[in-house]
Amino acid sequence: MENLLFEFLSKYITLSEEEKNALVSLDIFHSFKKGTILLKEGQKTKESYFVLKGCIRTYYVIDAEEKTTAFYTEMEGLTPPCVISKTPSDYYVSCIEDCILLISNSDMEAEVNAKFPKFESLCKKLSEELLAKERMDFDEFKTSSPEQRYLNLLEKRPDLIQRVPQHQLASYLGIQPQSLSRLRARISEKK
Repeated sequence: MENLLFEFLSKYITLSEEEKNALVSLDIFHSFKKGTILLKEGQKTKESYFVLKGCIRTYYVIDAEEKTTAFYTEMEGLTPPCVISKTPSDYYVSCIEDCILLISNSDMEAEVNAKFPKFESLCKKLSEELLAKERMDFDEFKTSSPEQRYLNLLEKRPDLIQRVPQHQLASYLGIQPQSLSRLRARISEKK
């Protein structure tokens, strides 16, 4: 699993053997079974997640109904807002597939950044990219119809269509599962 991580990081920085060994020694690679809840609403955490294999999602429970807000798949990271605010989480994070995750915390990151300053600039770059991507995704979601949201998903993240249960996908798109079925039928009729 380290090789997957090092391959990803090589797009941004070059790591020495010492830096690679320092990362591996942190015991940051963890496996989780499908259905594992990593973070619950109301729980405090210092942990950030980076998906090496599998898929995790964030969701709220509103009036006993799950409202999916995001999916994170291979080579995507999530730092829940409660990590930064040091407050209880407003949402849940769970594994929708068996996962291998890199899990870090702010103390660990501070230690690594102090020893190897290039990691701090890497984290800054990744954070900037993530912020820009999430802003664009949010704007696109707010200005699109449900059909356009689904078409955008097909274009940008087609793997989710096969990997994610339909009711979670519908929730993510802001529609009911029955509406998603009708939408899919309408799109396939057009083709």
